[in-house]
Amino acid sequence: MLDRYWLGDVDRISPEAPVPVVSVKAIHECAGGAGNVAANIAALGSRCELISFAGDDDAGKRLSAILSEADVGVHLHIDPDGRTTEKLRVVSRNQQLLRIDFESQPNADLIRQSVLDFETLSAHADVVVISDYGKGGLSQISEMISMARAAKRPVIVDPKGEDFSRYHGATIVTPNAHEFEAVTGVAVDHPRFEAAAFGLVQEVGISALLVTQGSEGMSLFSDNGIRVHQDAVPVEVFDVSGAGDTVVALLAVSLGLEFGWSECIKLATQGASAVVSRFGTSVVRISDLAA
Repeated sequence: MLDRYWLGDVDRISPEAPVPVVSVKAIHECAGGAGNVAANIAALGSRCELISFAGDDDAGKRLSAILSEADVGVHLHIDPDGRTTEKLRVVSRNQQLLRIDFESQPNADLIRQSVLDFETLSAHADVVVISDYGKGGLSQISEMISMARAAKRPVIVDPKGEDFSRYHGATIVTPNAHEFEAVTGVAVDHPRFEAAAFGLVQEVGISALLVTQGSEGMSLFSDNGIRVHQDAVPVEVFDVSGAGDTVVALLAVSLGLEFGWSECIKLATQGASAVVSRFGTSVVRISDLAA
């Protein structure tokens, strides 16, 4: 998806309705969603091939150009009758005043073509990332996970919705605290949190579950009964947009380098803390991980 920001000043209220009038001074555009995951991976010096969907529109052309400039291998399936997913944010003095979404779901033919692309590209990858944003492009996600696992590729899934059975066979699934509670009915501060997390690992049939908890850090639960917790790095938070994408990207690169779980989530925590300290959708930098 394309993340587009209109940045400006507010110095009056509209005479037409009780709403602020924003005088736009600048426009900022960057890759969002799975594109942000890919841009983060590329920013860390890793090769990344991205499969996704776009409309035959200006937003799609901008998104393709932004990703190419970020050194991401772009494989966009163009829907001439659809439109590119776009999030337009109107911002003044680092405060988001309004968000406007544009989107459409890809058709069945495009999805089938994307799965064929996935089978070809994943066979040559070290790690597979599937970012689920509930936009309709992953109706065959179970088949895709099976393909990657048959090729002995680790699969990271950033989930959406309450049906985690779709992710059966994945290496690791990365819900945030709200998503975890929606699936299990158990909050991360509840005494049954650990039992519910291990139960979900077994129920879904995955190797590990990583629950991200914002300022409380993140906890990993593996299928062999081991829990690893990583505290958050204290920072002043400006914008949480894209923090989960950065976590997934760092997991992917770390697994590609065959790091252990503790090293993976330590790097993921450090990277996420860096991007939330900057305004707008941001990618991690190697300098963010210098420590």
